[in-house]
Amino acid sequence: MHDQPDWHPIMAAVEGPTGVWRMVAPDGVQYGTVELRRVMHGADVRYKAVWRGDVIGWATTLREACFRVHMAYVSAHGPSGAPMADWGGAGWRTQHRGASAPPRPRGRLP
Repeated sequence: MHDQPDWHPIMAAVEGPTGVWRMVAPDGVQYGTVELRRVMHGADVRYKAVWRGDVIGWATTLREACFRVHMAYVSAHGPSGAPMADWGGAGWRTQHRGASAPPRPRGRLP
């Protein structure tokens, strides 16, 4: 039995033109690109990760660059920030002035 996943974001990469990989969602929509770039006077290469037209990072491998673009794509599908409610804890009462606290028990507890 192997513990390697069957799918990796690099499988969503479609090459073309040479040195450019388009990240394509299952519905066929392109959601990012990875571009091969020569650096250090052509002595080394890096992969530029681009999502929504913005460079989100540089990677030393195609696999890493594809992962970065894919994580940006996945993160954009969910809510961002803290949850809207904290289930009525003290934090909620301090944020909503005038809210009442639960009643305190009177007398001795059994």
